[in-house]
Amino acid sequence: MTDAVAAGPFGAWLEQARAALRGEAGSDVPCGDCVGCCISSYYIPLRPRDVAVLEQVPTAYLTKSRDQPESHWLMGYRTNGHCPMFDGRGCKVYATRPQTCRDYDCRVFAAAGIDAGNSDKETINRRVRAWAFDYATEVERDSHAAVRRAAAFIRDNRGCFPDGFAPQTPSGVAVLAIKVYAVFLGSNIAAGSTADIVRSIVAAGRAFDQA
Repeated sequence: MTDAVAAGPFGAWLEQARAALRGEAGSDVPCGDCVGCCISSYYIPLRPRDVAVLEQVPTAYLTKSRDQPESHWLMGYRTNGHCPMFDGRGCKVYATRPQTCRDYDCRVFAAAGIDAGNSDKETINRRVRAWAFDYATEVERDSHAAVRRAAAFIRDNRGCFPDGFAPQTPSGVAVLAIKVYAVFLGSNIAAGSTADIVRSIVAAGRAFDQA
């Protein structure tokens, strides 16, 4: 059995995670010696602000992002799944690491009650399963339960959402659940039809992104 790793108070974490998704703050993750996100076959978006990193990445690991403006790049990974900036012990460009890396917080998967992915994400999955949140109040417990209900509903009802809205990846599911968890607070959620709940999630997600 994996030893538990303190994830911190859930209420404070949820507030910080939502602020990070709005671009108001970065993430402060107690990684310890875990380097899971560095060795798990992630493509890392590089934005214009990441120029200091872009200049150091070998061109063989750079490709243009299809879904982003011309000024955006994607940094690929080595055949073993490792980031090209990972030197076997840590990040060679940690002080100027990409914003995507600064924002990454695998506790979002623990909050949503899902794994980060398949076998290529197993190192992260082990940490996800080890994270243990604290709860100062019942409100925090209820909020965490609502995030998990949101993630389960989104995952299980993807086909009911408008085209292009429902996320297809674990990270997308977890992030959307964090954005719309309030839809699943309270006891009245069970009374709504699937279509009603989908409409509420879409409205809450769009409101969050426009706030």
